[in-house]
Amino acid sequence: MTDPQKNRLRKRVEQQAKRMQQAEKDRPNLLAQTVYMGRLGLLFVLPVIGGAYLGRWIDSIQSGYEMRWTLSLIFIGVFIGAVNLYLAIRE
Repeated sequence: MTDPQKNRLRKRVEQQAKRMQQAEKDRPNLLAQTVYMGRLGLLFVLPVIGGAYLGRWIDSIQSGYEMRWTLSLIFIGVFIGAVNLYLAIRE
């Protein structure tokens, strides 16, 4: 190998070693992973529960519908929660 090739190889290996060390430092710990999973859970569950409460409230105001709004808004909450998860994981 010529001297310029050795220098390029040495620089490349040093850059890769630095990237590996930085990746090791930036690796998420157990607490960070737990917080992330909790955030994903809330992003899905909150729209479903919000839809259930709002639907129940609307059903209690209107007579003769029993669970029509509750079920409809729960399904909408599931859809919104799934979209929230997709967007959060895609980040």
